[in-house]
Amino acid sequence: MSQAPPLQGGPTDKERKYDRQLRLWAASGQAALESSNILLVNSGSGTVGVETLKNLVLPGIGQFTIADDAVVEDADLGVNFFLDESSRGKPRAHCTTAYLLELNPEVTGEWYPKAPGTLDLESLFSNATPYTIILYALPLPTETIQAIEDYGRLHSIPLVAIRSVGFYGYFRVTLPGVFPVVETHPDETSTADLRLLTPWPELSQFAQDLTKDIDSLDNHLHGHLPLVAILLHYLEIWKQGHDGALPTAYSDKTAFRKLVSGGMRMDNAEGGEENFEEAVGAVMKHVTAQSLPDSLREVFEYDNSKKTRSSFWIIAEAVSQFYQKHGQLPVTGGLPDMKAQSSVYIQLQNIYKSKARQDASEVLTIAQGLASDLTIDPLEVDQFCKNARFIKLINSAQSTPKMEDTVATELSQDEIAAIAGPEMQSSLISLYLALSLMPSSFAPSAEEMQRAIYAQAPALQGHERTAQVTEEVARAAGGEMHNVSAVLGGMVAQEVIKDRQQNGVPCPACDTQLSSPNDAVISNLKPSEAYKTSILSGLSPSIIMECAGRALSFWAYQTTQNIYYQQYLYKTLTEKYSALNGRLEQTVSEANAQIETLQRRISTLTTENYSSRKKNEELSKAYKEKNRQLLQTQELHDKLRHTVEMGHIQRAATDAIDSRFQQQQQQQQSSRQFAPQQPAPYGNANPRPESSAGFRGYGTAVDPERVSEGGIRGGLMDTGPGSWRRDGSATGQMLRLTTNDLGPEGFWPASTDWEWGMHQTVQSEEDMVSWEV
Repeated sequence: MSQAPPLQGGPTDKERKYDRQLRLWAASGQAALESSNILLVNSGSGTVGVETLKNLVLPGIGQFTIADDAVVEDADLGVNFFLDESSRGKPRAHCTTAYLLELNPEVTGEWYPKAPGTLDLESLFSNATPYTIILYALPLPTETIQAIEDYGRLHSIPLVAIRSVGFYGYFRVTLPGVFPVVETHPDETSTADLRLLTPWPELSQFAQDLTKDIDSLDNHLHGHLPLVAILLHYLEIWKQGHDGALPTAYSDKTAFRKLVSGGMRMDNAEGGEENFEEAVGAVMKHVTAQSLPDSLREVFEYDNSKKTRSSFWIIAEAVSQFYQKHGQLPVTGGLPDMKAQSSVYIQLQNIYKSKARQDASEVLTIAQGLASDLTIDPLEVDQFCKNARFIKLINSAQSTPKMEDTVATELSQDEIAAIAGPEMQSSLISLYLALSLMPSSFAPSAEEMQRAIYAQAPALQGHERTAQVTEEVARAAGGEMHNVSAVLGGMVAQEVIKDRQQNGVPCPACDTQLSSPNDAVISNLKPSEAYKTSILSGLSPSIIMECAGRALSFWAYQTTQNIYYQQYLYKTLTEKYSALNGRLEQTVSEANAQIETLQRRISTLTTENYSSRKKNEELSKAYKEKNRQLLQTQELHDKLRHTVEMGHIQRAATDAIDSRFQQQQQQQQSSRQFAPQQPAPYGNANPRPESSAGFRGYGTAVDPERVSEGGIRGGLMDTGPGSWRRDGSATGQMLRLTTNDLGPEGFWPASTDWEWGMHQTVQSEEDMVSWEV
């Protein structure tokens, strides 16, 4: 029974080249990638499409074609790293294809159109090998987009629309109506199919050879029996004691576990045996009857009229016939880790792999009989059989939500994001609509984009973010930035690779790719009446009651899990609510603190303003008082200056009079020889013994107003109204002045026609100044 493993050499050059990616998607994924034929319909700046192909050429796609009727211009050299100075004036498709092929010599590439002119996709589609995926970079004419979509529906291939504008970009993947996912990358323990209840002869013989003398084996061999051999051995013992029945009920499995556990030796150094513990733990999982998974049943029962003529559906039909014939699916060939001797484990592994190859060969034979005009790849059959229990169908038409519902959901998330703060990203629905609703316009204005968005999603009218996004997209004027297009190209290439390998299951709620099939499990627990009858017919009441009890237990388990999940949601939402409430309280507290600070500042400023106004009023009053005092001081200054000036004038007049008086005295002394004069004309009845001497006037005038103030002016003293006197000489002579008939200037002009010893006379209506001596 010993089977040596096949000899394997070192890794090939190709395996060394693609070592890292082979660890991700294995040889089957690499083969699917190398069988792809991708078409790129390029437009605009052409950068994002070429960057997408770059990320597909490097991992090794089979072939690609670039359809681009543009000619390289100076503007292309600044935004596309796959063009240089030598490309100017040449077809852009030709230049970019040549540089892409330099990245991976194992990839082939073509470009169209060969001759200058308008690109004719109809002729390209009719003459070329059918494409597996079409990438098209927007903007494109409406008729071009329509031709691409028609080709995609006709051949049931995915279409990827890409657009890069400024700092923004988006892509949309359109899958055929039903998209099968074969390789979902399940956990290795989930793919193990030990077939313990229905072993084939080679497996039964292998277990019998190992356990025929199980009680007489030494501790080492007994402690290294593989769990498969242990379980098969005790299953035979169980059947002998239960009339050939297998432990399928829960109570039977519990009793069977005790039976297996009783064969464990406890007198060894370890105090137990690990292999028997593994066998006891595997009872509930592996000692079960095989059933058809719901996802695979959906594939088998899919409407024939909607099936396309592809290898997937042919293999699916072949596996369905295999299941109908044998009552079970092909063996996967996987074997979990277990405690056993290396040589024994390898023998057991080869038995499972041999059975898997045998079942896959039978499925291939059936598939080749069904495919009269198609060639079925054996590797594809092996992959299908290995992942049969986890195959899924994704109906893209059913999973596409309505735009109104999407907009409503996104706007509600925006409201939550506004409360949560920068930790939660705002909705991108406005950006998606701005980039996708006008696929044929190169550089639409913000107003044009807003009209298109509001027509598609009226709920976005008046949305501030929509206006901001459209203005930013319009500002880019349809131009690309190479770094943004490079990032977007990497994301698109990742989706293309997942599509080509047909792996990865999207979440039914948000379409996120799930790494494990157990991340989301959807079951339809609505069996038909015929199914119920076929299952329960012929069973004893005890078995039916047991089934009902197990169903109730399972329902209780589901209910409990649902409660746990709801509690988890409640806890999560409560924590989020508490966090949001805390942030809200903090925000309100900070706002209140700022308001209080501002109020205090306003109060302080009001007080300062009142104080400033009061000081201003006081300063105004003080200014007025100072101004009044200034006016008084100015008035006093004017009076004092006038007084000083009159004093100067009076002193000058006094000095002149004194000088004249002295002259008159001298003349009087010298003229005493003349006869006595007549009495003075002012009517002295008793003239003095001496004659009055006349005084000839001179051009000196005296201000009577200043003199009338009663002050002393040049020795004049007030002697009564209208007269003053002045001390004369030492002989007691007196001087008398009159104020009759003042001159027009208010002064006393002195007469010029006085004669000595004559009476006073009036000349030219001027008052005379007379002196009485």
